[in-house]
Amino acid sequence: MVAAVRVHKIGGPDVLTYEDIDIPAPGQGQVKLRQHAIGINFIDTYFRMGMYPSPVGLPFVAGNEGAGEVIAVGPGVTDLKVGDRVGYVAPLGGYAAERLLPADRAVKLPDNISYEQAAGMMLKGMTVEYLLNRTYKVSKGTIVLIHAAAGGVGLIACQWANHLGATVIGTVGSKEKGELAKRNGCHHVIYYREEDFVARVKEITSGKLCDVVYDGIGKTTFPGSLDCLRPMGYFVSFGSASGQIDAFNINLLQAKGSLFATRPTLNHYAAKREDLLAIANDLFKVVGSGAVKIPVNQKYALKDARKAHEDLEGRATTGSSILVP
Repeated sequence: MVAAVRVHKIGGPDVLTYEDIDIPAPGQGQVKLRQHAIGINFIDTYFRMGMYPSPVGLPFVAGNEGAGEVIAVGPGVTDLKVGDRVGYVAPLGGYAAERLLPADRAVKLPDNISYEQAAGMMLKGMTVEYLLNRTYKVSKGTIVLIHAAAGGVGLIACQWANHLGATVIGTVGSKEKGELAKRNGCHHVIYYREEDFVARVKEITSGKLCDVVYDGIGKTTFPGSLDCLRPMGYFVSFGSASGQIDAFNINLLQAKGSLFATRPTLNHYAAKREDLLAIANDLFKVVGSGAVKIPVNQKYALKDARKAHEDLEGRATTGSSILVP
């Protein structure tokens, strides 16, 4: 029996239940991991609340990101062995001391990437990789707007976009978060609680507006985000921290400048094993070089997952948060 955090009914953070569960031997194409660190992400709250249905029904072990060592290998697994250090983004089952994992979703960690770094960056860092390099190709001179610039994805995105030569504008909710964003590569900070972010973007860019807006917030930043874009700019919605964007009249995109709008997800960008490895290796390279640092700013014991969710939803966290079994 191993410690885990399960959801028996959908609801608020109080439905996260710390208990012992049995983890069977790995089946065909699976590995068993002893986890050293577990990532905490906003998507975990979507599953907990039922916004995203659990593919395994109820109860389920929350979480889909982590890092650990392989302790058993199932039939048909050839490229991983006992003792390998791996990180992953995979189906539910993350909030546990041990877990089973499809072997084709595990990525071997380089020696210079720690378990805690990996757990703090596999989902968020690979998300930033595809957002900046694949969804919209950011390069020298690109003007980007990143909402929630001091959050888990935001701090990585600010550093990476800056590294690629972009002008980085970020929205934050407090002076402390603004300072943090600036220290992590954000050139211009907008305090969305005190300022009209659309007016400030126009001011900062002298009316040129942005090439791309990366929006993980959703309801409260839409449609303002569209007003921050130049004609034929890209609105990239990758999260819904403030609630889902309601169905909108697609003619808005034409009226506001023949804009592009997309709602991408890592699941599709990394569906093929070769794409998963390419995205992960890009991430390992940029982190290994020191150009992008992974700020793990909150650590919680596995039994304190409820508190971790309360802090995350209360906007009380910055950078990455992890659980330690």
